[in-house]
Amino acid sequence: MEFLLTFIEGFASFISPCVLPLLPLYISYFAGAESKKHKAIINSIAFVIGFSIIFVCLATIANILGSKIIAITRIIKLFFGIMVIILGISYIGLFNLKIFEKFPKIKANVENLNFIKSLFFGMCFSISMTPCVGTFLTSALLLIASKESLLKGIALIMFYCLGLGIPFIISSILIDRLKIVFSFIKKHFNVIKIISGLILILMGIYIIFF
Repeated sequence: MEFLLTFIEGFASFISPCVLPLLPLYISYFAGAESKKHKAIINSIAFVIGFSIIFVCLATIANILGSKIIAITRIIKLFFGIMVIILGISYIGLFNLKIFEKFPKIKANVENLNFIKSLFFGMCFSISMTPCVGTFLTSALLLIASKESLLKGIALIMFYCLGLGIPFIISSILIDRLKIVFSFIKKHFNVIKIISGLILILMGIYIIFF
């Protein structure tokens, strides 16, 4: 049950407001200027491995610290709640948060993309998106922190990574069939950003008070 729960939390992170709307950008980055499917699949796998490495490190730290992590749960929730609210306000466009400016710059180097660069991109993704997916990641890490076995903790975070990573890989495999979806997201991106921003703000409030 615990493994299923962390897997679902990983998938919930994928469909969060600041990941899913940017899916077309991720996939175009994986595919390269030539829009090659096999390149997209290989690079998406490297991307997933990249953020998995960082999350496994976080899980190891959480498991080692154990009770200390659980004791400051309230502080962690407050921190992530405030960060998510700030991200939501920025997403709406009330002010410009530089974290979102990183994604368009990635597209400039799309022709030079390879397995190693995708690996590092995945690592950067795990760090830059932590506040946004924090509610689900924190829940998974707190569960891991309560486990006595480090191996079980690592296994749990791997299921989280699978929940988050598999949709990226599937999207790369189905890149040709997702063009209509991508076109819709691109056409209505501003509206999606506003709605996503409002959802993020509500999510942040929920994290803080519940």
